[in-house]
Amino acid sequence: MEDSERKVVVVGQVARDLVLSIDDLPEEGGSATVRERREMLGGKGANQGVACRQLGARVELVGVVGDDAAGREVLEQAVDDGIGVAGVVRRAGARTALLLDLVGPPGVRRLVEDVDDQVLLRPDDVEGCRESLRSADAVLVQLQQPGPAVAAALDACAEDALVVADGAPADEDTRRRVLSRADVVRADSAEIQALVGWKPDGEQDVVRAAQELLSQGPRVVALSVSGGGDVIAWPDGHVVMPLLGEEPVDPTGGGDSFVAALTMALLAGETPELAAWWAAVAAADVVRRPGGRPELDADRLRTEARRAYEEAAATTG
Repeated sequence: MEDSERKVVVVGQVARDLVLSIDDLPEEGGSATVRERREMLGGKGANQGVACRQLGARVELVGVVGDDAAGREVLEQAVDDGIGVAGVVRRAGARTALLLDLVGPPGVRRLVEDVDDQVLLRPDDVEGCRESLRSADAVLVQLQQPGPAVAAALDACAEDALVVADGAPADEDTRRRVLSRADVVRADSAEIQALVGWKPDGEQDVVRAAQELLSQGPRVVALSVSGGGDVIAWPDGHVVMPLLGEEPVDPTGGGDSFVAALTMALLAGETPELAAWWAAVAAADVVRRPGGRPELDADRLRTEARRAYEEAAATTG
């Protein structure tokens, strides 16, 4: 892809994922035999970083792991994935975040998280990466991190960087900072209320929420619709994207690949509407497998997104 020299910095969670595939989730007091076990680099930040790398960007992570064996192993995997980890702090005495993903029948999963407060970002962790953030073409900031760290990341971005905020803000001050600086705002259906102050009820409410957020600064807003699909809106219009593909095996990581693909499409100069198709195709690809780890092919993604976009345009036009 032409974006091979684009630099993307992802500010967010770096964790160890333990994915257990079972035939069915046990009832209380019951048990289940594990059919497949995978241990790998994970967490929202790392998943988005891997996806951006696969789509052609130079990627650096800003996050925190513990000074334990799990922290060492996930950073080694990130390096093997071609991702820069100089911005990942190894916090003395902290436990690396562990995410247990129990995957049962298609589309049924349970996620159990062990995230020590010590592996959340602090403002000084972010300040130590200011030079890297300042030189990035795009910065992905996860709002699940504490507000002061989010604010430090936003302040460090270059004026012309594409800033993508993902999630729900920790407080009102963080919300104002995000909306005044972010170019792209992404939230799932459970996070929208924290951004707009009211709870959408149905697709049209989500469209209205996206338009309300656009009026406060961002140029692209992507919001999930409860029950499936996404609204992607920009000043001149919006599109309601369906969930693509077959029944998901595991929805874990679909949103992370969505964010990464949306970012890379916008960096490539695509329109928001075509970028929405990149994002939807990427999300559909990752949920076909348990665990949430992206396995994206840049050329195939671009081709499939363009074809789906043109077919949709022909149908509606």
